[in-house]
Amino acid sequence: MALLLVLLLILPWLLIMGVAFRTLGSWIDGRRFPPPGRLVDIDSCRLHLNQQGASQPLVVLEAGIAATSISWSLVQARLAEFSTVCSYDRAGLGWSELRRDRSVPCTLQHMLGELDALLRKAELVTPLFLVGHSFGGLLVRAFAHSHPERVAGLVLVDHISLADWGRGSRTNADRIRAGVRLSRRGAILARIGVVRVALSVLHAGGRWFPRHVAHAVARQGTGLMESLAREVVKLPRELHSTVRAHWSRAKGFIAMAEYLEALPACAAAGLTMSVPANIPVTILSAGNATADELHERGTWAARSARGRHLQVPGTGHWLQLERPDLIVATVREMIEPTEQFEAVVRWDSNC
Repeated sequence: MALLLVLLLILPWLLIMGVAFRTLGSWIDGRRFPPPGRLVDIDSCRLHLNQQGASQPLVVLEAGIAATSISWSLVQARLAEFSTVCSYDRAGLGWSELRRDRSVPCTLQHMLGELDALLRKAELVTPLFLVGHSFGGLLVRAFAHSHPERVAGLVLVDHISLADWGRGSRTNADRIRAGVRLSRRGAILARIGVVRVALSVLHAGGRWFPRHVAHAVARQGTGLMESLAREVVKLPRELHSTVRAHWSRAKGFIAMAEYLEALPACAAAGLTMSVPANIPVTILSAGNATADELHERGTWAARSARGRHLQVPGTGHWLQLERPDLIVATVREMIEPTEQFEAVVRWDSNC
């Protein structure tokens, strides 16, 4: 009984200290890690746009479902040597704001509208070469379907399976629920400073506290957090603190929950969208892609007059972190096609 009374007395103070730690930390982060690009007001919110280079053509990079413009850090500067290249953060992620109207549903059409508004407000309306990773591949394919006159080529980097996610298997539904639960609880813990403490301890080499925080958030939380951490360390070391700062704030978790909830409907909508055959398409698949994923992507490449599908041995899902050189070379080859590229090279679905 006495222990319970002590806990009841201590808990409010711990919460106050946690909120104070989070508030001070967020203020310091704002000064230490200003946005490398600019914030563009598209009416629904302000989106962070990082534009580099001054040459034509224009290349737009679309990140994965919970990733930000930072995920293109190893690629963007090198693309800027021969193009104007833009990465951006979708609403709520990275340096971008959450949508002002929280009642507006997060749909594929809404995300496409925000990308379109961003490009127009930033006056980036020349023919586009679009590069999308994972869920970002779905978005750029859908953009090419909706605005074919504005798209000069697509590079899809380990695109998610539309057939798998769009047909609502029970396993995927369970994964979505677990991810949404993790995200929503993570937002609560971020507001009271627990996430910031956990990430600081993890950065310092501690494992016990972050692991128990993950278990408290969701059963699958530990695996997801450790998977994300493994990918973060592939970024340049100077960006690790920036990533920790982003995930110490509640808005990233709120946005991740919304995007995860929207994933099945977005994939189902993507199944009905095709890319016109005249748009060049190059698809890069990870070495650990499944046979079904390879077959699905191969059919997309076969529909393009200049389509090809390449599997990259020895790689995982985050190709732009593991093989940034290959991403850069693939985009350059699409922009400056050689005779070899102009000859149609497709994935052999029988392999």
